This record gives sequence, structure tokens and C-alpha cells, in this order.
Amino acid sequence: MSMVFQPPASHFVNGQYVEDDTGVPIPVIYPATGEEIARVYAATPSIIDQAIASATAAQKQWAALSGTERGRVLTRAAHIMWERNQELSEIETHDTGKPLSETLIADAASGADALEYFGGLAGTLTGEYIPVAGDDFVYTRREPLGVCVGLGAWNYPIQIASWKAAPALACGNAMIFKPSEETTLTALKLAEILKEAGAPAGLFNVIQGYGEVGAALVEDPRIAKVSLTGSVPTGQKVYASAASTLKHATMELGGKSPIIIFDDADLENSVSAAINGNFYSTGQICSNGTRVFVQSGIKDAFLARLTERMKGAVIGDPMNEATTIGPMISEKQRSIVEGYIKKGIEEGARLVAGGNTISGDGYYMELTVFADVMDDMTIAREEIFGPVMSVLSFESEEEAILRANDTAFGLAAGVFTKDLSRAHRVAAQFEAGTCYINTYNLTPVEAPFGGIKMSGVGRENSKTAVEHYSQIKSVYVCMGDTEAPF
Repeated sequence: MSMVFQPPASHFVNGQYVEDDTGVPIPVIYPATGEEIARVYAATPSIIDQAIASATAAQKQWAALSGTERGRVLTRAAHIMWERNQELSEIETHDTGKPLSETLIADAASGADALEYFGGLAGTLTGEYIPVAGDDFVYTRREPLGVCVGLGAWNYPIQIASWKAAPALACGNAMIFKPSEETTLTALKLAEILKEAGAPAGLFNVIQGYGEVGAALVEDPRIAKVSLTGSVPTGQKVYASAASTLKHATMELGGKSPIIIFDDADLENSVSAAINGNFYSTGQICSNGTRVFVQSGIKDAFLARLTERMKGAVIGDPMNEATTIGPMISEKQRSIVEGYIKKGIEEGARLVAGGNTISGDGYYMELTVFADVMDDMTIAREEIFGPVMSVLSFESEEEAILRANDTAFGLAAGVFTKDLSRAHRVAAQFEAGTCYINTYNLTPVEAPFGGIKMSGVGRENSKTAVEHYSQIKSVYVCMGDTEAPF
């Protein structure tokens, strides 16, 4: 076991690393080799209680600061993150298997962007003055919720931790973050960085664990809000649990998002988007556009160009910056994807590329494309979360929109066309929270991100996130006498 990646202890609580090795052991596996590179322990009830108690105390102290003072800490943390981007990216690559060519630009850097953005916003959070009849008036105060819980997914560990921490802290809350048990390392580094940047001890705690630790946090009456990034089944459980104590909730869940490519679309850009929307992060992205609808006139040209360009993928050692495709997160996830590929073949989809696991060390898999996919096939209905693209053919705009929206999910959607009117018309009709015209899967911190239907509730990023991490108090001010009937 390499000691390079072993954290000083499993949890970061009240400003320091704490350990309780009576918790369930959680191995940290490097997906490129399958070897254990570190080990942490799930939080025991005592650790959970320390996390909540210290967050509760820190939150009061933090909320008493001005927004500008809070923003200064977040901005400082962003700068530290950029300075340590190389180290954070290397840890993330070992934890997730994502290639360094990706983590160097998309992970800690995106997390730092969120800290900077919300750091800049923190001082602008104000209420309003509302005149009413007579000389009376109402003023509003935007107040923090209290202690928030963040539950992370394994595909973007430090990005997700930052996307949740930044708006929560900007609004004056504290946060307890539980990373996925698959990726336990980088959230601890974020906790170190926030402490170093001047956040009070306990303001951002990280505790490890499986589902039951998350459940204990969500059920605790001292918690005001839960924000989860994860699968729909997990989201349904967490949302139901949060409802029992009427907690605020943000749910960023899965999808089966469509990309519609019209005959007049730029072929290279369309192929690029299909590659990014299916194979980036080895296909393990919630907003991936895994149903690619191609108008019949360019279907053959699209498939030919796609399979040609796929030969340029470099599958290999994620620590080599020339690598563009790393392993999948785990043996389990890879076998789930294998099952979907088998179903695709059984149900009559035409395998155009890939379809196999890659033998040897690590959880590698070929990039896979199915053509002639029908709407009712399993691979077109269910979220696969792996490097599998389904290409479907369509004739008319109306048909494409109907079929694109015929899903329980509603996270993202994309349209490719040179006809601007059609582009906006289609985007307006998509049943999805995040839509793209002539590109796909870009998530700048300035724009709201989130889903509709079964893909979630609430939004992350942008000014909109402030609404999900704060509450409004109205204060009615009477300037004259108060009348009563008797």
C-alpha cells in the first residue's frame, strides 16, 4: 500500500484530522491497477456527533461575519486550490481513475472557480425595502439555513464538494460533507484548504462512510438542509428522508439525456459533442447525452466520422498526460456496463464499435457505440453510466422532440443545427434543466445547473444557488398606532 495517498486520518472535524478505527474500513482502490492505495474508516456515531456539534458552533460564528468577510475566505481558498492544482489533480486521478489530462482542467480548477464566484457574491447578498400603505414598511433579511449536509458522488469528488460548499458558506451556513465511499480523498484536502484560508474550525467538516452515515446525517434534526449528487434511487430515499423533518433539499440526479443532430449541423462539431457527451470521464457523467438522435440524411456520415475519430482515443495510464480515456471507477461499475452492452446486443441494436472489457490490470473498457437503437431498448431507457453511446435515427423535428422528451429523466439536452430559429425552438421544447445549442456538457459556474422530472430538484451554481442555501425573513415595521376592534 502506497503511503503517498494515505490521509493523516479518515475525517476532518472541527479543524483537524480525527480517527476512529472502530468504523467500517473503506479501502481506496486505484482503478488503473486495482490496488489499494489508502484506507479510511466510516464515521462512527461519535464522529458524526462531533461533526454536527462543531458545525453548529462554527456556523453561528461564521454567520456573524459580514458577507464580504466570508467572501474573502472563499476567494483565498480558491487561490490556494489553483496553486495546488497539480497535487489535487494527481490525488483525484488516483481516486477516480480519470486521466490527468482531464483532472488538471476539469476538477479542482472547477471547484476553485465555484469558490471564487461565490466568494465574490457573498458581499452582495442583501434584502429589500418594501413600502406598504401609510408610512409602514417591510424589510427582508436573507438568512442562512444553518448546518447543511453535502452528499457527494464519485465521478467529480472535489468539484462536487466545492460546488456545494461554496454557496453554502457564502450564505453563512456550515457544511458537513460526506464523499462517496469510492472516492474519499480530495474532500479532505478541500477541508484543509478552507481551514488554511481562514474558515473557523468546524465550518466545513468531512466525514467518511457508506449509505448509513449519510442517512444518519439526513435524519438528524440539527441539520437544516441536504444537497445530494447521486443516482435517482438514492435521491428518492434521501429526499423522502429529508421530507420527514422538512429539511431543505437539492437533488442532482441522473439522466438519459438526448442530443439531436439535424442534417444541416456541422458534422465535426456534432461528432465532438457526441464524443464529449458519452466518453469524457469514461462516460461516468450524469448529464451525458447518451441518446444521440441523428437525422437520417447524415446518419451514415456521422457514424463513419465518429468511428474514424474514436481511433484517436488513447486508453491507458491515467497518469500519462497523453492518455484521454482512463479506467472505470470500479469492477462493479464495469460489470454493470457489461450487462447493458449484452442487453443491447440481445435486443437487436447494431454494435458499431467496442463492446468489450480490456483485459489486464485495472477496470478498463472499450469505447462502445450502438447504432439502429430503438426507443424501447433498455440501453435507450436506462442510465448506463459508462462509455456506451446509443445512436438513433429520426426524420422530422417534431418526431425528434417527442422522442427526446419521452423519458422519466430531464437533466440535460443538446441540439445541433445551423438554423438559429430551429435551435431556439427545439431548446424551448426540451424537457430538461440544462440545454445546449451546438455544444454539449459545459458547466460554467455562472450558469444554473440542475434537472427536472426525475433528474432532480433545485439548482447548483449561479446566483440561483443562493436561493437554495438561504431563507428570507420579512420584518413588518409599524410607524403609527396599532388598531383593534375592541
